[in-house]
Amino acid sequence: MRILVELLPHGNYDYSSINKHHIQAVIYSMLKHSPFDVLHNLRGFKYFTFSDIMPPTDFKEGEKKYLLISSPSSPFIKFLKQRIKEVEEISIKGLKFSLNVKKLPNKLPKKWITASPVVIKKDRNKYFSFLRDTNITFFLERLKENALKKYNSYYNASLYFDGPIFERMKFSKSVAVSMTIREKRFIIIGSMWKVLEIPKISGELKKFYKFLFDCGIGEKNSLGFGCLNEKF
Repeated sequence: MRILVELLPHGNYDYSSINKHHIQAVIYSMLKHSPFDVLHNLRGFKYFTFSDIMPPTDFKEGEKKYLLISSPSSPFIKFLKQRIKEVEEISIKGLKFSLNVKKLPNKLPKKWITASPVVIKKDRNKYFSFLRDTNITFFLERLKENALKKYNSYYNASLYFDGPIFERMKFSKSVAVSMTIREKRFIIIGSMWKVLEIPKISGELKKFYKFLFDCGIGEKNSLGFGCLNEKF
């Protein structure tokens, strides 16, 4: 499931004033004193993601911005939607916004586009970068491995299939995302994709791809990476 959050700035702010860690903190604050409060300190997969704030331009008073939040967990999305409706107004790093929210159609499109960068790690300390790394096979294998691991963990399943995860992929660009967490600066390398087309599917694979569409691909989904949207 997925919701679209409308943010209406109360002033003029730089786009860079708010990073993904700030958005994640707001989501966790809305989950306090609920069954989902445990996600904050949970190790491992958290099964939700969110997009970049759209469009990626400076905030202007009264000019709407949008944030997509998705998860395979229907109770999670329903709870978050209700909390956002109740809050109506928030402060992110001292910057004030009015909020509105709506549920998006629960469907599985054939063509996707990334709504935030896809992150794959080469090892503990290095991210895969298309500016530096040429082994696309490693990227695709790690992407599939991560997707199956998340799916099988969520459903306590043992799904596996041969072949690539996408039938067609069209690269957009490599990106570097900077953020500060607990006064420490991090650079996270990812990639944006113009088209991610899934193959013809049936049976459990439909369930797998729907899960993936809502959970996100790659790593660091709960920090707002690997979020997906329909390609129009």
